[in-house]
Amino acid sequence: MADEKKEPWLNYLALTTIIFAVAATLSTFKGGGYSTRSVLSQEQASNKWSYFQSKGMKLYLYETQRDMLVLNVQQIPKSEKAVIESYQKKIDEYEQSVKRYEKEKAEIKKDAEASEAIRDEAKKHSNEFGMAVIFLQISILISSIAALIKRRYLWIIGMGVGVVGLIYFMNGFLLLF
Repeated sequence: MADEKKEPWLNYLALTTIIFAVAATLSTFKGGGYSTRSVLSQEQASNKWSYFQSKGMKLYLYETQRDMLVLNVQQIPKSEKAVIESYQKKIDEYEQSVKRYEKEKAEIKKDAEASEAIRDEAKKHSNEFGMAVIFLQISILISSIAALIKRRYLWIIGMGVGVVGLIYFMNGFLLLF
């Protein structure tokens, strides 16, 4: 069997395929990391929103108790100053609790929204890396077929698809578009 002459473009095909494979591997790794960050941030946000709701329920209870005492005080004759003072002391305590819970809810809401922002940002990165993997894998497949059947035009098509994958890969880091 005579040795077939190796066409020079096959060396470039091998090199571009290696570059696309490395980029695909890194895209998979980085995409997985961002995906994990997204899931963890979502879990943190959910926990914070649950905490926010529990504070809201406690706030509602204190507001209801305060309002009931205010209504009760209005029914007490003005001559019962000691009773009114006792009620007013309790109303003031409830009012302090209401203000405290409102403040705590605001802080929890801010933290939950920050976790959601981290989640959303991580999703954007993860999506870009996921798209990069798709295009890079298709490019590797087309390039492999081009090498097997020795068709240069397939390699050029594979490079075009690979360039799209590399654009997604770079955008996974930078989020330019």
